[in-house]
Amino acid sequence: MADRVLDYLAALGLEADEDDAGAKVGSTMGNIFCRLDPAGGTGMPLFFCAHLDTVPPEAPIEPVVGEDEVVRNGAGTILGADDKSAVAAMLEAAARLVEDGRAHSGVELLFTPKEEVGLLGAAAFDESRLTARAGYVYDHAGPVGEVILGAPHQQKLDVHFHGRAAHAGMFPEDGRSAIAAAARAIADLRLGRLDEETSANVGKIDGGTARNVVPEWCSFAAEARSHDERKLADLIREMVDTVTFAASLEECEVETQVSGLSRGYRFGRDDLSVRLAASALERVGRRPSYILSGGGADANVFNERGLECVNLANGMTDIHTPDERIAVADLHEMVEVTLALVETAGEIDGAA
Repeated sequence: MADRVLDYLAALGLEADEDDAGAKVGSTMGNIFCRLDPAGGTGMPLFFCAHLDTVPPEAPIEPVVGEDEVVRNGAGTILGADDKSAVAAMLEAAARLVEDGRAHSGVELLFTPKEEVGLLGAAAFDESRLTARAGYVYDHAGPVGEVILGAPHQQKLDVHFHGRAAHAGMFPEDGRSAIAAAARAIADLRLGRLDEETSANVGKIDGGTARNVVPEWCSFAAEARSHDERKLADLIREMVDTVTFAASLEECEVETQVSGLSRGYRFGRDDLSVRLAASALERVGRRPSYILSGGGADANVFNERGLECVNLANGMTDIHTPDERIAVADLHEMVEVTLALVETAGEIDGAA
């Protein structure tokens, strides 16, 4: 993906570079950055960001356009529209700017690795390279026209239980089951959607050594999210207490590690980047609608660093599943939305 993007930009006569973020985050590729210098525009420069990685496919990715003009994967795994559809729209918009000689006030393109495993590429990018102080990420599964006003704060909880091994048939009373402790803890945790702005999940569990051995270890990975940072802190504390109590009941020891995944953010409809998005959507005939997201995106990183970055839905459907798809019309429309954003920003005083 990185090579394809670099080749595409080079064919347009644009200079792009790949930073050393890959070495920092365990990726074979870094962040790709490309700047289109202002061309006759005196308004605001903008940056656009999409990620190059996908969740792991379980078969080849073979995009097929059906009779309904919707792109699906003919091989029965993910399509990769998350987030290659955004990559495609941004590259096509850049081509239109260059080939049509359109006036603009400066456009910067950023393509990141390792988004799906924790926004790692964006976090490793040196944001001081950006001239633009406002930008857009297209990374939300929803109809074109949805403007994401906020994303939740996220924390992860890694739990490791330590019990005592014993032969399960001869001396089970000598053992202390780490799996039983983990099972008790998970059963007692409040999981799923806890309220309209808060959720929690246990996504992975592993443990034990053999069928006939009382398991001396067990680990699970959990997370919690909330648009209310204080509520998230209370929930994480509750989860840690629940885990600790379960370990004590099973006479096991437990280690818990809490770390942040991303900080949340919240925009108002009157914020400049939101107003720009609404104007651009209206120019292409879409009525903007406003939602809060339950997921994170590279926008979280940029907003935490003081930039103004809005996430826009781009038509992806059923992402991370074999039914993932996107309409050809939505791909074309996101190109028009990108060009409309550039045009709208060009009409605003650059000091705004």
